[in-house]
Amino acid sequence: MRAAVEGLRVVGAVALGAVTALGELAFLLLTLPFLGNPNVAEAARRLARIEARRLRLDLAELDALREGRDGRAARYLAARVPAGVLGGLVIMLLVFGARVAVLLAISWGRGEPFDGMLPSPPLVAYMLVGGFVLLFLDLSGVAGVHALERRLAMRMLGPDPTRALERRIAELAESRAGIVAAVDSERRRIERDLHDGLQQRLVALSMLIGRSRRGRPELLEQAHQEAQRALAELREVAWRVYPSGLDSLGLGEALAGVAERSSVPVKVDCRLERRPPMAVETAAYFVVCEAVTNAAKHAGATHITVEVGPEGDGAVLVRVRDDGAGGARADGGGLSGLARRVAALDGSFEVSSPPGGPTTITAMLPCG
Repeated sequence: MRAAVEGLRVVGAVALGAVTALGELAFLLLTLPFLGNPNVAEAARRLARIEARRLRLDLAELDALREGRDGRAARYLAARVPAGVLGGLVIMLLVFGARVAVLLAISWGRGEPFDGMLPSPPLVAYMLVGGFVLLFLDLSGVAGVHALERRLAMRMLGPDPTRALERRIAELAESRAGIVAAVDSERRRIERDLHDGLQQRLVALSMLIGRSRRGRPELLEQAHQEAQRALAELREVAWRVYPSGLDSLGLGEALAGVAERSSVPVKVDCRLERRPPMAVETAAYFVVCEAVTNAAKHAGATHITVEVGPEGDGAVLVRVRDDGAGGARADGGGLSGLARRVAALDGSFEVSSPPGGPTTITAMLPCG
């Protein structure tokens, strides 16, 4: 049923394209002396947008439909006129064949001759086989014209290959710089954690042990407690550097560990059927870890929800919601480092955090 509906849609698109081709031919002939005029260029882009919608193309991918005066829209209209006329001829053949088939069936159904021919088993079989073959060829022609028009539109209205390559090089250079900045920022944070936290505890522990050796054995219990706190902080810093359980236990168990260590209740829903690549797992873990830490420390959240699951063609979707005060910014603090980490994998990173909340952090991580 769905295939039949899609087939009818393609036939309708090709038939409509034949009509618009004639209108665009008239437009080009009338405006030929004025193609350099900005108003004519804008009218050509509008007609090209109509064609893109007819062909169900993504307008965001077609550079020539945005502001610009390079004349690509007008050249596309001129190039698609022959394809539109060809589509019209194919549709006419389809309509003519359907009309002949209906008249033949009516005449033979009444027992009357059609074009001087009376029905007989060999003749009926010949007509059926020939009719199905011609129908197949005609429908193949419709599909071919539709595919030709889509490829023509993408070729002439899409991004220039050189510009696309330059844009990609710029994106890679930016993501590389972002990775370097993120690594430096992470190193500074680790150094700060070690210096301000763990180092201070170890100094205090050393002082307590020294005092206990000078005749204060009751301080050994306090020294033991300080040693336990230092170990806990060292374990926390190690998890921030890289979660060792991620390699052996997988992303779901690592996120469960994040929920257990959080001071705010965290609900984790990890629905991955198979393990993604290690780089994707690591990025997903740090997105969740940073989002949970920010919600607990800065947003005053009372509940956090973490969702991880497949999305689209092999991508992993990570979404973290909290009921905090909102106001988080994608370019501030640790979130900017997460955005650079996700961009390095050609993923997308979005933060929705209106004042008053709630805050939703979404990361799309491709696995390809």
